[in-house]
Amino acid sequence: DLIARGGMGTVYRGRDLRLGRPVAVKVLKESVAADPRRTDRFAAEARAAAAVADPHVVAVWDQGLDESGPEPLAFLVMELVDGATLRDLIKRRSPMTVREMLRVAVPMTAGVAAAHRCGLVHRDIKPENVLTSPTGSVKVADFGVAKSADSPQTLTNRVFGTMAYLPADRIAGRPAVPGDDLYALGVVAYEALTGRRAYPQESLTGLADAIAAGAVTPLSVLRADLDPALVATVERAMSPDPRWRFATAEEMRACLDG
Repeated sequence: DLIARGGMGTVYRGRDLRLGRPVAVKVLKESVAADPRRTDRFAAEARAAAAVADPHVVAVWDQGLDESGPEPLAFLVMELVDGATLRDLIKRRSPMTVREMLRVAVPMTAGVAAAHRCGLVHRDIKPENVLTSPTGSVKVADFGVAKSADSPQTLTNRVFGTMAYLPADRIAGRPAVPGDDLYALGVVAYEALTGRRAYPQESLTGLADAIAAGAVTPLSVLRADLDPALVATVERAMSPDPRWRFATAEEMRACLDG
């Protein structure tokens, strides 16, 4: 069964016949699978993502390239999380309460911290890539554009990820760093608390200009009921000046937990 379509491929619900468990199978687009350089990078990042063992990160169980058909088929087998994405929750509970937001943001930050400890930068943190289950578990998903220290084929001058959740210095071409994920976490928290995107511009040029200028409505203006400490945490994470942002995911998580 089809679960979702994304920029790099399609995700299906499947079943592991040997172990008898449900799985999620991500099949890359043919244009990606036909390029050896991209499949090599995909394999390297799959190995890196598989090394992240954390309850708040979707587990990667297998990866391969099926060449039995007319076109090569690159695939990834992952843990299946039945539930809603954070995007679904934001639409359903717009805006989210502080308690609802923290129930998602704290585990998200823990998952990102685990990835960073393994030397992996997600590079595409956004509401669509956060999965929640009916039991309340929260998991960061889709390391499809992640970057690890062991992937030299990654082009550092190419901007991956969704621009609305990238800092200005990354959009300008700076190589990806762990702090980019923390910036994105701040933007996601802002969106959850306000029910609106921090940067609503539709054109890529207008969006890039707004992010570069830091032209975002202050969180306290949209949510006057919020604790000033929470406002400061979110705005620090998404500061236009990288020197003001959090140094580590653990540091940001400690502030959210507080």
